[in-house]
Amino acid sequence: MTPQISSLLVANRGEIAVRIFRTARDLGLATVAVHSDPDADALHVRAADAAVRLPGAAPADTYLRGDLVIKAALAAGADAIHPGYGFLSENADFARQVQDSGLTWIGPPPEAIEAMASKTRAKDLMRAAGVPLLDPVDPATATPADLPLLLKAAAGGGGRGMRVVRDLDGLKEALHAASAEAASAFGDGEVFAEPYVERGRHVEVQILADAHGTVWALGTRDCSLQRRHQKVIEEAPAPGLPDTLRESLHAAAVAAARAVSYRGAGTVEFLVTADGRPYFLEMNTRLQVEHPVTEAVFGLDLVALQLRVAEGGALPPEPPEPTGHAVEARLYAEDPAQDWRPQTGVLHTLDIPGRVRVDTGFADGDTVGIHYDPMLAKVVAHAPTRAEAVRVLAHALAGARIHGLTTNRALLVGSLRHPEFTTAQLDTGFYERHLDALTETTPDAGTAALAAALAEAAPAPGASLAARLGGWRNLRSQPQTRRYTTAGTEYEVQYHPVDHPGVRVLSAERHLVTLEVDGIRRVFHVKRNSNNTEVYVDSPLGAHTLTPVPRFPDPQDRTEPGSLLAPMPGTVVRVAEGLAPGSPVTAGQPLLWLEAMKMEHRILAPASGTLAALHAVTGQQVEYGALLAVVQEEPQS
Repeated sequence: MTPQISSLLVANRGEIAVRIFRTARDLGLATVAVHSDPDADALHVRAADAAVRLPGAAPADTYLRGDLVIKAALAAGADAIHPGYGFLSENADFARQVQDSGLTWIGPPPEAIEAMASKTRAKDLMRAAGVPLLDPVDPATATPADLPLLLKAAAGGGGRGMRVVRDLDGLKEALHAASAEAASAFGDGEVFAEPYVERGRHVEVQILADAHGTVWALGTRDCSLQRRHQKVIEEAPAPGLPDTLRESLHAAAVAAARAVSYRGAGTVEFLVTADGRPYFLEMNTRLQVEHPVTEAVFGLDLVALQLRVAEGGALPPEPPEPTGHAVEARLYAEDPAQDWRPQTGVLHTLDIPGRVRVDTGFADGDTVGIHYDPMLAKVVAHAPTRAEAVRVLAHALAGARIHGLTTNRALLVGSLRHPEFTTAQLDTGFYERHLDALTETTPDAGTAALAAALAEAAPAPGASLAARLGGWRNLRSQPQTRRYTTAGTEYEVQYHPVDHPGVRVLSAERHLVTLEVDGIRRVFHVKRNSNNTEVYVDSPLGAHTLTPVPRFPDPQDRTEPGSLLAPMPGTVVRVAEGLAPGSPVTAGQPLLWLEAMKMEHRILAPASGTLAALHAVTGQQVEYGALLAVVQEEPQS
């Protein structure tokens, strides 16, 4: 008989650890956190009853050290380990070691994890179970008729080691890059190829199974809106699926679970073509990031059910009936307009109002570091209809105050309000088509600069400013009374005693400015960070982070023309083959690859010319702004 759990260690960090602790507390369980050195004061550590340090910073030295995690559990008196998602959650050897140590493993049997760990082996199992599959393509014999191809890492997921190939000339380089990234991320460089389905939908089925033969198929989820093959917006149920397709997906997911004698929570993922044909992608043998939308629709706590199954409990023969619709958006500290560049620094404010669920691993004042995924929160809305759930979620995100870091919040709001999304025309190419439009600078940045200048000029907290503003204009020279930059554009604000047409100042205080813009009254909330380097302006028109421009720029801020600076702290994982000082380069050529926050970023040549200097080497840790290389542009004829 499986012993009852009394104390639970979560072998993870961030929002998923906080979320699991919430359920554990509700069930009366003691909670134990583990943490790396950068996470010593993280929210998940503060939320636990006890915490154990894992010395170091990199995941390989901390959260991926199964031996240290088990040692921590035994030392803290925990009798069970929940792995969350990512890190060790799909490591069969770790699951066995947990069980061999006398601890309860909150997850599927190690044999099931092992069977699904390699996507190539998993596909063989699914083919035998009658689950529909895409036929593999041998890269060595691929022809133009096989294009486009999708290269995928056999181990792991999350978009790592994945490349789309549309030209056979680029296949060799793509294979090399995908294999190198897979080896770095998962310790396994195996890559396979299959047809890339244009405008396909990513649809998945949540399953839950016990040790007594019951397997639930808890509806469908659509996860088609993705960036870099990583999900951004998910919803349940997947809209617009015919009943016959929905039933066949449920049946295939149950067959997949039974094929490996599955227990606990898992997800079977499918690619659905534009003409409605489903193909098995993979089975994730863990709790998914997007599990809250299924919880909302079915009224369940999947973590509580995981714990019940791990203790040997039986599920009812049938799950509850679903109600309504749920949509989840992943709020990331990243800049979608700059190749999804992750952001680091202090999160001064995270306030998301409205009738939504917010799962986060951060609180005001916490620091977002370089070592881990840049997701700040998951925001979930549940309503009787899809249209209402989408509207509620978009409104909550639009009204959120998020200060200190560039985020994808505006992109999420624009995505949720985009006609293709509101009418459920969903496919994985959404951001390829619409990213430029969704990341355009909002036209009201000048009004935000106006409000920031008024707040700065307010004589004291609580005092109003009886003045009128002369207006703003975009300029890149000539110092003015107030200057701010945002999204690469500079705004100059001047004061004049005469009203500017269309703008009237109703009141101005240090943190609150009320303007009448074109006859409409608007309230602007203004906040400065502690060292006055950024101003945050939030209003119904949108959110803006403004950087005050100093009247006299520091000459040391200037860099040599052609300098390539690190856009973020990270690790140099690759240097282009044969690259050395004196090498000729062409504009847009990848020179270096920098890894930060679980994502790989290419550093491109800014112009054609000669590599004048190379300061980066593979394996080197670099800080933000570090000089990586210098390209001497070839003279124009």
